[in-house]
Amino acid sequence: MKIIVAIKQVPERDARIRIDSGNKWIDLEDVEFSMNESDAYALEEALQLKEAHGGEVIVVSAGPERAGKTIREALAKGADRAIHLQSSDETELAAYDALGVARLLAASIQDEKADLVLTGLQSDDLGLGQTGVILAELLGLPHASLILKIEVAGNGLKVLRELEDGWFQHIELATPAVLTIQSGNTKLRYATLMGIKKAKTKEVRVIAVADLVASDPSLKPTAPSVVLDQVKLPHKQRSTQLLGGSPAEAAAALVEKLQFEVRVI
Repeated sequence: MKIIVAIKQVPERDARIRIDSGNKWIDLEDVEFSMNESDAYALEEALQLKEAHGGEVIVVSAGPERAGKTIREALAKGADRAIHLQSSDETELAAYDALGVARLLAASIQDEKADLVLTGLQSDDLGLGQTGVILAELLGLPHASLILKIEVAGNGLKVLRELEDGWFQHIELATPAVLTIQSGNTKLRYATLMGIKKAKTKEVRVIAVADLVASDPSLKPTAPSVVLDQVKLPHKQRSTQLLGGSPAEAAAALVEKLQFEVRVI
């Protein structure tokens, strides 16, 4: 099974954020970057499928030269090779909306003829949740979103989707297919020392965005369907919540808030 995983490099969750002078985005100077959380879970799903059924895992990432660090992290965790859709600077990809980025990704991977394409549900920075779904449409493949679990079933897949209000859905899909992965259902692995060493010798094919656009002018950025008008830091305020119920119920509610709201555990 050949699996492609789209990963994105985003600012660290705990990074000190400052708004740039144009109030259009954050100031990226001195910001630390890491792999997008839900993309990390997509990579973990791909690696588990490879371990169970064999095959190859290929990561693809669009971004400037600094994105190579995140690509090497994915290779160190077990991906076999990578495609780096490299922008010339921090601003080149900013001209593209989700549709434009999906077009670039589709063009860079279409010759791979993958059995499965995985993306994270959404990015930690923009949070649009559109790229994976659009990518499926561009590739002409069946897709499903909010995926928690993937099982190989015959010549296809059986997946578990998370719905609202604690509901879940089991569906079956033929392959090839595109799935967007929800965070939190598996335990993420760490890169081993041996994995880090091996990553240095694994193939990373670099494709310049400018070269890809030159070969196919239809990939030029168009007027975006969504325009980011202004970015503001959230207003900080203190609040107090009283948790009722029995001690056990209050403790369970506290753990849930620390995990999903405060994100400290």
